[in-house]
Amino acid sequence: MLKMENYRKRIADDILKRKLEGKGAVLIEGPKWCGKTTTAEQLAASILYMDDPEKKEQNISMSEVSPKRLLKGATPRLIDEWQLAPKLWDAIRFEVDHRGVLGQFVLTGSAVPADTKEITHSGTGRFAWLTMRPMSLYESGDSTGEVSIKDLFEGNTEIDGESNISIERLAFLVCRGGWPQSVGMHDEIALDQAFDYYDAVVRTDINRADNVQKNPERVQSLMRSYARNQGGQVPNTVLAQDISAKEGMSINEETVASYINALRKIFVVEDMPAWNPNLRSKTAIRSSDTRYYVDPSIAVAALGIGPNDLINDLKTFGFLFETLCIRDLRVFADALNGKVYHYRDKDGQECDAVIHLRNGKYGLIEIKLGGDKLIEEGAKSLKTMAAKIDTNKMNTPSFLMVLTGIGDYAYRRQDGVYVVPIGCLRN
Repeated sequence: MLKMENYRKRIADDILKRKLEGKGAVLIEGPKWCGKTTTAEQLAASILYMDDPEKKEQNISMSEVSPKRLLKGATPRLIDEWQLAPKLWDAIRFEVDHRGVLGQFVLTGSAVPADTKEITHSGTGRFAWLTMRPMSLYESGDSTGEVSIKDLFEGNTEIDGESNISIERLAFLVCRGGWPQSVGMHDEIALDQAFDYYDAVVRTDINRADNVQKNPERVQSLMRSYARNQGGQVPNTVLAQDISAKEGMSINEETVASYINALRKIFVVEDMPAWNPNLRSKTAIRSSDTRYYVDPSIAVAALGIGPNDLINDLKTFGFLFETLCIRDLRVFADALNGKVYHYRDKDGQECDAVIHLRNGKYGLIEIKLGGDKLIEEGAKSLKTMAAKIDTNKMNTPSFLMVLTGIGDYAYRRQDGVYVVPIGCLRN
């Protein structure tokens, strides 16, 4: 099948292989253009492209009349953009049950089905889920990968790495994003890709989420407001007020909620849940999700800015760099059977990212653009956070890390805190 000779290896490749060995079908979800289909094609023995323009109507009709016919073919069989025909879900579940063989199907989808009434079974026990995101810097070849998060979790305390990413290059990488199509393009053309993606979301893609036509100007206003509030625990009421104040457009909380839900269904936004550790003292932990786009370039496009704008506005640069780091950490955590959370309590103690593994191990990470003063602040905050955790009830942190944008070297400080540039990090 379509095994690309110049295919750039993805971290999801090994995850997909592993999941196929344990389940009858694997569903790969994620935003458009992030590489789901290309990754699935590397393993597929036969492929059905549901949205092939010449066969789309025929495929959808066949899914209504005889979905089983669409599932015939060498396995693993890839069903691309399966959500166009939700009846396929139950048909695949039935086939998995009756064939009695693992690794039968790979489904890809860039949206949750707008209409789920055709689906009568959750898929539990038959399906595994895999979330793909745009490329991390390690996958795009922009990180040397000399420092491994897996090694830190396994107790390797010595690190050594060098980053060759300048502040100008970092600003470009934030704006380019991790879209596979843009990697390797000339810089100016590469920067266009995120704007093209943003335009597609505003004009058409957001409407696919629920088949409800939305006002493009309101979508743009919401996406700009969301970009301004990256990395914050901001309720919909505040977003509505922000749009009214800064965009001069009246929008109610219900509309904000429905638009954000639509963006979530097409995997444009991916908010981060709060972490709830056992603490030594009774401290009220804030439980609101933190707002993030799935890739920093979407926020850049929504704000209509470029690399030079970031260099001239380090505060905005810092927020969008954080989004880039969260994207990469999520990609890495998936490979380690982990998830990424944030922490914030009523005393003002925060932690930008907590990678918590299924086995109970966790690492605390503060994200700083760079500079000795900010690194010192991050290290101090991490040590204060670690001291709050009741280690009689849970593990001590596997590591404390200040993740930086600007900085040449990765090293371990005398107090044990790691300082790691994003340009040398991997899973």
